[in-house]
Amino acid sequence: MSTQQNVRVAVLGGGVMGETVVSALLSAGWSADDVDVTEQYASRATELAQRYGVNASDTNPHTVRHAEVVVVALKPNVVGPVLEEIADSVRPGTLVVTVAAGLPVAFYEQRLPEGTPVVRVMPNTPAVIGHGASAIAAGTHATDEHLALVERILGATGLVVRVAEKDLDAVTAISGSGPAYAFYVIDALAEAGVLLGLTRDLASRLAVATIEGAAALAQQSGEHPVVLRERVSSPGGTTVAGVRALDAHGVRAGILAAAEAARDRSRELAAESAK
Repeated sequence: MSTQQNVRVAVLGGGVMGETVVSALLSAGWSADDVDVTEQYASRATELAQRYGVNASDTNPHTVRHAEVVVVALKPNVVGPVLEEIADSVRPGTLVVTVAAGLPVAFYEQRLPEGTPVVRVMPNTPAVIGHGASAIAAGTHATDEHLALVERILGATGLVVRVAEKDLDAVTAISGSGPAYAFYVIDALAEAGVLLGLTRDLASRLAVATIEGAAALAQQSGEHPVVLRERVSSPGGTTVAGVRALDAHGVRAGILAAAEAARDRSRELAAESAK
């Protein structure tokens, strides 16, 4: 694998996540001349080329033939046909990185030339604004060097952690689906504000700022969330009463159940894709 500056990257798919990868590459120091994007819709391809200065086309095999890294940023249902389309064009040693949900590394290794290194990524939607949390897992032939390269590619999207592939279902349940849980809480807080007499606009702004501030404090302080919670909870005060109500209504148990349900569904989707 050549140096970062000379690595040519092909991004297959110009949707939200594909564009996020393109933006991350440019932020990490890649030249636009070394980034190719394939997109089936001509108008979208033109939009990406104009916005980022990258090369955009609708021809997967030709684009892959010139790449040292291929990022698969497609919907899971079209990944199989695209892999069959590009298999003969993937050069020996080309790193294939997938951000497609639910498809295991084995799915790629079975359809690509023997020995192709594959790294699977589980991103989440806040990656589009640089505040994401992505987990990466190495396939059979991927090395630490490959993982380090993927970390550089995704560095501008937020937190990037290495995990074993077996843990990606749990990651999906926490960080992959987690933004939806956070939005759920924001909506509930805002609704509570309206119930208590605030305008909806004010309640929504306060809810968003509160969750954002609490997350930032937890990250910057490095303290356990229980310690931070207790610091807000004066004996006999309003917060203690509120947390007690949350416990009485099973909010913690609900979050645990949601994570388990998301993990189980992730496993089901992987099993379905393997059929």
